[in-house]
Amino acid sequence: MLIDNYHTAQVLSRRVRILSRHLAELAPLSAAILDVGCGDGQVAKLLLDQRPDLTLSGVDILIRKHTVIPVLAFDGTTLPQAADAKDAVMFIDVLHHTEDPLVLLREAVRVSRRWIIIKDHTREGWAARITLRFMDWVGNARYGVALPYNYWSEAQWQAAFAALKLRPVRSVTALGLYPWWVNWLFGRRLHFITLLEKQA
Repeated sequence: MLIDNYHTAQVLSRRVRILSRHLAELAPLSAAILDVGCGDGQVAKLLLDQRPDLTLSGVDILIRKHTVIPVLAFDGTTLPQAADAKDAVMFIDVLHHTEDPLVLLREAVRVSRRWIIIKDHTREGWAARITLRFMDWVGNARYGVALPYNYWSEAQWQAAFAALKLRPVRSVTALGLYPWWVNWLFGRRLHFITLLEKQA
């Protein structure tokens, strides 16, 4: 399909490269990180290339034939790790694929000793929902990924962080994931990465 081919050639490799760069700047020093919904692990692998002090492993519902980091299967709701097993839990464009992001966020709080890293979307601005749905479908439908199109507003994210006693430490909203000539449509205020710290 023409859209799939263009997305793979022009968007996917750029996205992986830029996301890994942002994550390398954000990730805590020498952290053992669980990458939830890691796919083939390409983002994690590029992150490790830039930050060899980190340790990364992944879990996913759909295990790909070829992965570049160790990946365990999980049921989509309960992480297969003990409490406080990792320094950080990371979600890269995963939570909006769940029926209730709070379920996995609570699991992340249980498994993480201190940090949670999230890259996701905010449903803000003109035609945000339809734009996000289109991006999601192009990027994920061919892989059989669940598409509930569950995008939260900024207020919903902040309410969830407060309820789970997570303090935003650093956030990035100008990610530059797309070439300049389409960033005005697919970038704008639709993306964020944030590093959160658990509070006592």
